[in-house]
Amino acid sequence: MTATLIWILLGVIAIGMYLSWTAGRLDRLHTRIDAARAALDAQLLRRASVTQELATSKVLDPAASIVLYEAAHAARQAEEEQREVAESELSAALRVVFGESAQLEAVREVPGGEEAALELAQAVRRVPMARRFHNDAVRAARALRRHRKVRWFRLAGHAPFPLAFEMDDEPPTALADRPGT
Repeated sequence: MTATLIWILLGVIAIGMYLSWTAGRLDRLHTRIDAARAALDAQLLRRASVTQELATSKVLDPAASIVLYEAAHAARQAEEEQREVAESELSAALRVVFGESAQLEAVREVPGGEEAALELAQAVRRVPMARRFHNDAVRAARALRRHRKVRWFRLAGHAPFPLAFEMDDEPPTALADRPGT
């Protein structure tokens, strides 16, 4: 009888340790999501800021400046529910203005234009990477949260179900193909 109780106790301890390990793993995934979201927010803000700077620099023609400024301003001021749409609209505005390399060449010809074009190209290229890291972390957390043991033992606690950040982040062709960046 004592041997049976010892085996039951060892089984309960092993199950408890496994559940504790799973809860810790889920917590680490949620922390990774938070860090990836902060990095994504920083890259989106950087892209909008660089776009606004370029739009107000009088380097572009007035129509392109207005389109870029309004899209960047809307992206920076968007509420959380509208953020994906506003960021997608900024991506579309960047594609319209920099769809061909002629506009980019005009920017590069002015003093300081080469640095501005380089900074914008880097900002535009970093957004998809940051979004991919965030969405990969969300996917991993969702997969773990779908397991029965996580649901039955409520290992996720009160953490909200993670949501992916879905937006159009296709870079303009003129900025995507910049050599040396």
